[in-house]
Amino acid sequence: MTRDELKRRVDEAIERHADEIIEVGETIRRHPELGFKESRTAALVESKFRKLGLTPLTGLALTGVRADVTGGQGPGPTFALLGELDALVVTGHPEADPKTGAAHACGHNAQIAGLIGAAIGLVTVKAFEHLAGRLALMAVPAEEGGDLEWRLKEVREGRLEFLGGKCELLRLGHLDDVDMAMMIHTTSRPEDGPACVPGSNNGRFGKTARFIGRAAHAGGAPHMGVNALYAAHIALAGINAVRETFKDDDTIRVHPILTHGGSQVNVIPGEARIETYVRGRTLEGIRDANAKVDRALRAGALALGAEVEIETLPGYLPLRTDATMARAFRRNAERLFGAGECREAGHRAGSTDMGDLSQVIPVLHPYMGGARGTGHAADYEIVDRHLAYVMPARAMAAMAVDLLWDGAAEAKAVTAGAVPGVTRTAYVEFQRSVRRREVYRGV
Repeated sequence: MTRDELKRRVDEAIERHADEIIEVGETIRRHPELGFKESRTAALVESKFRKLGLTPLTGLALTGVRADVTGGQGPGPTFALLGELDALVVTGHPEADPKTGAAHACGHNAQIAGLIGAAIGLVTVKAFEHLAGRLALMAVPAEEGGDLEWRLKEVREGRLEFLGGKCELLRLGHLDDVDMAMMIHTTSRPEDGPACVPGSNNGRFGKTARFIGRAAHAGGAPHMGVNALYAAHIALAGINAVRETFKDDDTIRVHPILTHGGSQVNVIPGEARIETYVRGRTLEGIRDANAKVDRALRAGALALGAEVEIETLPGYLPLRTDATMARAFRRNAERLFGAGECREAGHRAGSTDMGDLSQVIPVLHPYMGGARGTGHAADYEIVDRHLAYVMPARAMAAMAVDLLWDGAAEAKAVTAGAVPGVTRTAYVEFQRSVRRREVYRGV
């Protein structure tokens, strides 16, 4: 059998199971779960893996699921196919969970459908008899941020340390034996076409700021109070004022939200809280912007004579795209969609914990269409189920065949050319070094 014949058989198997793959995506869409709480979604993945005769590991970084398949043509690198389990809170989304506010407004349900579909295609035709090395099929938790108070409580109680799913998987060693990885993210941007490959993504730090003032009667004795809300307002104005100092090439994004502004209207607010990300193309740019944001937070406290507790949290590292894997993906995307249909997406200003993985091993994070609306917004929806759910399965399965064919020759080429940014140990040490807490008294 030739490699192209094997790909064709895998494609045909995936298309025969298209209805099942689509139903996986739709089932997850109807039952969105927030990061590190994706128990129902993880159970669905586990059941699908077991139905294929695989033996999954579960509960990885709380909810992750992994099933490995070893090739029959000898040893070689381990290639991981990933899909993300979590949804995010989007106010006003018509499909938001009425209790949690969670909605699949970023297409992670399509990622899991594609992961399951790739597994179905490869296992059904016994593709691994013709491949070397090993394939790791992984459903991973908590790529989206948010739900911060709950996550920090889990950290304090020792159930988490890092706040992103892949970050935790790296820390816990569940990715130690993985040599390269990829996933496919759904896109709703028309300019991306049916498929595209980004060159890079922003990284980010997380930040919280708690302003502490002094409560007083808002009508009778406002002069006795220290208004923490006003301190927060001045800090927000300061952040806005320093935006013009950010270098365009650093693609800095700072987007704070006020998460608490007071207890009731006739009390001068004695406490106010801000949460934000500081994003950028490089770590140097992130650190520079982070220092400026800290100055603005201190300025708010100083102006009102309040106190501010600033906590900097490890976030996600900038994403690097592996060029060898990207070339292989473009070949497969053009086979699926036609010549010239796989586009270059350049740099993207959003952040993903796939960036953390890309600093340790070669990674690919392409996009496929099938959605419309704005990501993370109330109008986001899957409109082409076959493109969103089934075609990523075919593309990922084809990548597995390409990389692990012929004694895993292409996978070995990827690992031979890879220059990791950091070791796994150094990555964990770096993330721990980012976290710090400062108390500034503006009196």
